[in-house]
Amino acid sequence: MQFKQVVINTALPQSPKGRVLIIYTGGTFGMTYDQDGVLIPFDFALILEHLPTLRNLALELTVISFENPIDSSNIEPAHWQALATIISKNHETHDGFVVLHGTDTMAYTASALSFMLEGLAKPVIFTGAQLPIAEPRSDARENLITALEIASAKKDGKALVPEVCIYFDYELLRGNRSKKVESMQFDAFDSGNYPPLAKAGVKIDYNFAYIREVKSNGALKLRTKIDANISILKLFPGISTSTIEAILATKNLKAVILETYGSGNAPTFPALISALEAAIDRGIIVVNISQCSGGMVTQGRYETSRELLRIGVIGGADMTTEAAVTKLMVLLGENGESSARELIARSLAGELTV
Repeated sequence: MQFKQVVINTALPQSPKGRVLIIYTGGTFGMTYDQDGVLIPFDFALILEHLPTLRNLALELTVISFENPIDSSNIEPAHWQALATIISKNHETHDGFVVLHGTDTMAYTASALSFMLEGLAKPVIFTGAQLPIAEPRSDARENLITALEIASAKKDGKALVPEVCIYFDYELLRGNRSKKVESMQFDAFDSGNYPPLAKAGVKIDYNFAYIREVKSNGALKLRTKIDANISILKLFPGISTSTIEAILATKNLKAVILETYGSGNAPTFPALISALEAAIDRGIIVVNISQCSGGMVTQGRYETSRELLRIGVIGGADMTTEAAVTKLMVLLGENGESSARELIARSLAGELTV
């Protein structure tokens, strides 16, 4: 994977108030029009021409762009590894980080990095846009300027938001609590089970009670081993036994996210329970995640979830599917199956309520 780098001091001729690293992966945000009216990747060396108000932030910006920007639908774990490594290498020399990313898989990448950057003490703010920066009504400009302000914000020398977040449409959300919920409006993301960490109006109001605290003297630990041998089994009325068995028989399968109804309920027909029990007996981890965007899994609350509890399905509380997917990949890669089974239901980066 190749990258381009440029350094821009928006404070000149004065000294900058802080240093922020921007990583541009691709997506709608960074598209502009050439002389023929064709959308092409934005040249970040010219960013001050497009956004002269950046000078008001008085920051030194290091911009690292993917040599070949990619649509976020093509994001793979290798890109998560590249992002986490770049942030780790620059963690000591920058006050914060802004990742410009396509919206479709942004919640997956933000969730992944929250688990890969253990002990993070600085902001990593994901943002993007629903319209390219070259469009007159684009949301890209406000999203970037506020993301940069949050990424560089400090009090008493410490970052105000030392965690991985998504900033979109005037709200700052915890990354591993977020989901993309809208494709045609600017409010693309929501975190139904966790309050916004900040709201941007005339000023930025931080919700400090919900922002994670950094453990004192904690060093950043980079976790880049990924095991993607997992699957999602989404239940629906009428799902066939053959479909269930085919997913659970996937070669090299190590974990399954079982997307259930309501507070973790599933059909009680014997074929489903039998197939899940056999998979668990083979060592496959099965995690129960609700299809609802709000609320949480409470196995055993209703008769339709007691059998899942009995056979060893692990309740995923109020984790999003995006958080469960990426957490399992990192735990399996870094810790192995036994440890992953033990840690999946624990809160590692504020992704679930305990």
